[in-house]
This record gives sequence, C-alpha cells and structure tokens, in this order.
Amino acid sequence: MNQFDYTGVAGLYSGKSLRGSRGPRYRRFETAAEALRFAVEDMPSAQQLGSLLEVDEARFDHRQIRALYDAPAYPLARRIK
Repeated sequence: MNQFDYTGVAGLYSGKSLRGSRGPRYRRFETAAEALRFAVEDMPSAQQLGSLLEVDEARFDHRQIRALYDAPAYPLARRIK
C-alpha cells in the first residue's frame, strides 16, 4: 500500500448488517481520506467487515481500509476515542 493517494475520488461499499440492509450500500466521496474516515469512525462495526473501498479501480477490503486509516500518511485528524 505504498504511495496510496488519499486525495482521489473514492467509492465505499458497505457490508451487510446482521439485521438486513440499513441505509445506502454505496457512497461516493470526494477523497479517499473522507471515505476511510467514514468507514472507520461512522460505519457500524457489523457493516465494516464486508466493506470495500474502491479508488482508481483498485479495491481494498476491511483490513486494508483499517491499515490505510491507521497509516502515518493518513492526512485527516482522527477522532479521539
């Protein structure tokens, strides 16, 4: 995941929740950094497991999404938990 472009347009497909589908399954973000923030900070944990991030035709699963969010190069401030 070297040289990941956090500024590129991104699509986020959320995983299915255990109780069925709640809310939209696809969301488009102006930047990959915003999509990562949403996936990690705002998406319910049940939906995170099956989530998929798409940036410039490259796809990243929930483990890769977390790694990109936790990376030192991540440009946005992280929410303090």
